[in-house]
Amino acid sequence: MSPGAPPDPRGRRRADQTERAARRERRERALRRRRALVATLLAITVAAVALVVARSGVVAKGTRGHAARASHTHTHTHTRSSSRAFAVGIRMLDLVDRSRTVQLPTGPAPRALLTYVRYPASGASTRTDVSDAPAAGAGGPYPLIVFGHGYAVTPAIYARLLQAWAAAGYVVAAPVFPLENADAPGGPNESDLSNQPGDMQFVISELLRLSAAPSGPLAGLIDPERIAVAGHSDGGDTALALAYDSNFRDTRVKAAVILSGAELPGVAGFSFAPGEPPLLATQGTADIVNKPSETNMFFEAASSPKYRLDLLGAGHLPPYSHQEPQLGVVERVTIAFLDTYIKGRTQVLAALRADGNVRGVSRIVADP
Repeated sequence: MSPGAPPDPRGRRRADQTERAARRERRERALRRRRALVATLLAITVAAVALVVARSGVVAKGTRGHAARASHTHTHTHTRSSSRAFAVGIRMLDLVDRSRTVQLPTGPAPRALLTYVRYPASGASTRTDVSDAPAAGAGGPYPLIVFGHGYAVTPAIYARLLQAWAAAGYVVAAPVFPLENADAPGGPNESDLSNQPGDMQFVISELLRLSAAPSGPLAGLIDPERIAVAGHSDGGDTALALAYDSNFRDTRVKAAVILSGAELPGVAGFSFAPGEPPLLATQGTADIVNKPSETNMFFEAASSPKYRLDLLGAGHLPPYSHQEPQLGVVERVTIAFLDTYIKGRTQVLAALRADGNVRGVSRIVADP
């Protein structure tokens, strides 16, 4: 186009069509995710009620110590992973990125990111989510995993998975995204999705800053050379972008775990060039929110090493929140992957394949 020439109307139309398609895709995904969330929360509620009824029955039949043992609320009773080595401490950090804003119903504001940080703690390995517990000295500094939650939930729904990672020797930071979380002002909103990679990047920087400080509860806790990102659903989209999209790529990220995620809608720049971080993608084969084809699209484009964990007959959220035996498989496979590519324990690669190939439950597609 020559200087001073009028803009090409065809180009404007194409851009408008692309933007409308991206908005339509976001709306459709949001609707599917709302429906899936309602179904999942109902299933969790039913399971919780059944558990309470079952426990009540046990206490009623005999009171010889059952109630007393049940009162130890910090005891982890669902350990599946053989990698559990540590107690798990938890701290809540109020992180605020003042260099960027979020558009709230009341107007623009700095991006506030309440972040749940789980970490290897001193004490018996059965103790979980002990508030402000002293960090375990042996084994540190520890690798960092930054985890992104899905649409219209908070990190709390993934507690068991995040606990398993921390118990296996990782610092796990899970921020609450400003507009996509369940309690967002005005209700959850996917319009902020493309800003979330910057949120995860900010959390990485803040955790490294706190670890590099001469004193403080996180001082010396994190190894800055061993960082992974992970996420589920929209949080998986976010982590994928931070690991592989040229618009967001953070070279500090050394591996990515994407749980039923996809490429950011309407955003170009995914390169998947050789030498980029190893990838583990997981996908429920019956997931109607993030369809298997969406995971296959980026998995096929990615360079090796890459792995795909197919959860046979599983849906969108339950395998990462409460559903067994799928959750146990996800725990073991993700830990084996991270131990291999973040901790450098290549001898556990065989465990990744063994733990991922469970008849009738899951299978691993591997390209090491």
